[in-house]
Amino acid sequence: MRERVRLIIESRRFQQAIIGVILINAATLGVETSPSAVARYGDLLHFVDHCALYVFVVELLAKVYVYRLRFLLDPWNVFDTFIITISFLPTASGLSVLRAVRVLRTLRLISVVPSLRRVVSALLNAVPGMASIVLLLGLVLYVAAVMGTKLYGTAAPDYFGDLPKSLFSLFQVMTGDAWSDIARPLMETHSSAWLYFVVFVLICTFVVLNLFIAVVVNAMEEENREERRDEQAVPSDEQAVLSEVAALREEIQSLRQLLADRVPS
Repeated sequence: MRERVRLIIESRRFQQAIIGVILINAATLGVETSPSAVARYGDLLHFVDHCALYVFVVELLAKVYVYRLRFLLDPWNVFDTFIITISFLPTASGLSVLRAVRVLRTLRLISVVPSLRRVVSALLNAVPGMASIVLLLGLVLYVAAVMGTKLYGTAAPDYFGDLPKSLFSLFQVMTGDAWSDIARPLMETHSSAWLYFVVFVLICTFVVLNLFIAVVVNAMEEENREERRDEQAVPSDEQAVLSEVAALREEIQSLRQLLADRVPS
């Protein structure tokens, strides 16, 4: 019985059905953001939401039944359990915000779709490499903020009046969000301010941030290489089995020929 349930939950059709339930549930949660839709189809939306939740619960219980303690060894199973558990928390008495958290069930697509799992795994593997880059970025921001506060704190107090304001302003400049609105008024009183902003943008936006991209791309390439190695391992095993079968056939053929030679005509 346990093996039969395992074959069902690991089958492609079952996974596709779960993906379909997740997408339908995500659509209903999006429709619930419309007051007019809730007023007209509120009961139906709640019914679909509860049905999807019960389907997820049955899926988790089936996995627990099949894998038993091994269920907790898979981080994706723990992630799914956490997402589903949130849906059962009370939505009243000061916890009504958890009703909005139900949309986190849509994130279950990450654990169901293999390509999304690979992307998330690559991002998690890239975190150690990102730590040094974050430290470098923080150091550049701090040095630039101190310089900006000392150089332009009097001319632009709203942006560089103190260290926190300077840090926030430079973060805005780094993201490219209307940074010219900060730089151009300042350049009217400090004509050389363009050099400060250009150097900062070149260092942060075109160097440091691109390092993040490089680390993530490298992690994804490593993840793809491991996946290709896993895929190539299966054909090699099959090839070994086929070779053994061919060898057995040759031995059987030789035995038949030997018996045929010994039998008198």
